[in-house]
Amino acid sequence: MNKLLEVQAALKAPKNQFNGFGGYKYRSCEDILEAVKPLLKKSGLTMTLTDEIVHIGDWNYVRATATVLGDDAPVSVTAYAREEATKKGMDAAQITGSASSYARKYALNGLFLIDDSKLEATPDPDTQPRPEEKRTSSGAVSAVVCENCGRPVVDTQWNGRSVKAAEILERSQKH
Repeated sequence: MNKLLEVQAALKAPKNQFNGFGGYKYRSCEDILEAVKPLLKKSGLTMTLTDEIVHIGDWNYVRATATVLGDDAPVSVTAYAREEATKKGMDAAQITGSASSYARKYALNGLFLIDDSKLEATPDPDTQPRPEEKRTSSGAVSAVVCENCGRPVVDTQWNGRSVKAAEILERSQKH
């Protein structure tokens, strides 16, 4: 158990990914695995990740379990993610894979005590670059561009509702 505590204390898995639509930073399952593998090796621990599809009510969930094995008894954490019935642009295998990645990420968060608090998520918002509006000579918004990645932020559909680029811009400036 002491070896796991050492890994938990040493693990640094910053939120280096950026979601331009939501205007927030995040870490992926792959980011966590990349950061934790060298620490596990150094500590002489191994880890397994397993998935199982479970049916709860009318929905399929992916139950992901992350287990650390070493000299002591195994330590496991389980997390669930629900599969969407449909997701635009994804086939059934991609939907399941997405749910698997999400469930695994949260199992890893629990196992390695990764805090998803805002303090860790992003530095002081006043020091962060913000998306900026581009305006025409008449003052109309011609495009909303993210200063971080340079990609345009556009009106979109999310969770069944229309979201305007200006709303995305406003939300990103709050982070």
